[in-house]
Amino acid sequence: MEQLISDLLAYTQLTAAPEPFAGMADAAEVLQTAISSLKVAIEQNQAVITNGALPRVRMQAVHLQQVFQNLLGNAIKYRGKEAPKIEVDARREGDDWIFTIKDNGIGIDERYASTIFGIFKRLHSATQYSGTGMGLAICNRIVQRYGGRIWVESRLGSGSTFAFTIRDGGSYEAAQQ
Repeated sequence: MEQLISDLLAYTQLTAAPEPFAGMADAAEVLQTAISSLKVAIEQNQAVITNGALPRVRMQAVHLQQVFQNLLGNAIKYRGKEAPKIEVDARREGDDWIFTIKDNGIGIDERYASTIFGIFKRLHSATQYSGTGMGLAICNRIVQRYGGRIWVESRLGSGSTFAFTIRDGGSYEAAQQ
């Protein structure tokens, strides 16, 4: 119940909060912070998380961290029989950065790909997998606040690739240094 209330509060604050701060977040640093916060789950599941070069984006670091933590946490939670292998990457496309989080987990039936980002949308029972059904809704709300979109490409039993866009707000080269 405590987690549900916390998630509802986070979701509501994203709805009621003023426009996003125009600061820059170093996605590579934010990813490392998210990984650190998931250290116990990563170790318990023997998860391996790798990443390519990540840019600086015009976004509050705390919001990007929430997105990374939810997507990485789900990749670990919805694992297959093998240890989770998760790849985080970004590429520039027009005025957007497209971030991808690819895993080798249990995957998602294609018919649910558009509905899983709704509030309280769960594909499994709470006894099967813990959680409130709010994580992807929070990710969706955050990404939308920054003018982006989020989606998943997956097949049941074949892992998932979650992707989201963020408007370009910085230099890719600067993030590489």
